[in-house]
Amino acid sequence: MRIRKLTSLISLSLVLAAGPALAQQNIDKVFGGITAEAGQEYGSLESVNGGITIREGATVRSAETVNGGITIDDKARVGSAEAVNGGISLGTEATARSVETVNGGIKLDERAQVEDDVETVNGGIKLDEKARVGGDAETVNGAISLIGAEVGGGITTTNGDITLARGAAVRGGILVEKPQSGWWSNDRNRKPRIVIGANSVVGGPLVFEREVELFVHPTAKIGAVTGATAQAFTDDLPPRED
Repeated sequence: MRIRKLTSLISLSLVLAAGPALAQQNIDKVFGGITAEAGQEYGSLESVNGGITIREGATVRSAETVNGGITIDDKARVGSAEAVNGGISLGTEATARSVETVNGGIKLDERAQVEDDVETVNGGIKLDEKARVGGDAETVNGAISLIGAEVGGGITTTNGDITLARGAAVRGGILVEKPQSGWWSNDRNRKPRIVIGANSVVGGPLVFEREVELFVHPTAKIGAVTGATAQAFTDDLPPRED
């Protein structure tokens, strides 16, 4: 995982306690949530213990929280969105430059866009119809689901399932990494299930460093496969082996 260390946010309370924000459009809190009002413009929104809500049409330079989720409503615009313990969601036609969390899922509604990467450690990633990630989508423990959506880079996971449906596209490849020695996970011994559905596309190689179940629809287009044998399916998938 290339996810950046977010531990600097843990010490945010010391910074916030030193005094008020330097700019009026910035909002910093130790306790409590933050709301960016609809249609307004803000600089940085930072909280230690509280979620962040960005209302419809608002513009925010950055949003960061330690304990809390980040909700980006329809047509809102955010630079970077970062959390440690909490999920991040983007509403319809919302946009962000990058999205990352440690313990929480990431969800993009219809036509939402992230310019660069979406990254999480413990949580799933879901992209709905016509949502797009310009860079990579990465997680360790969590499923990745693309429903008629697109990832401009590649997809990486260790213990999560991957599902591409309704003509979803991954312009890069797919990598399922071998669990690191000493990495704890309830799902370490289960086989991730990789499903490339009808009319879906994987533009790069599919590399599997651990045993997986790989299912590819006859109408799908994929790159070279290493480490697994693809099984064809049409309508219903067979039951899990484990």
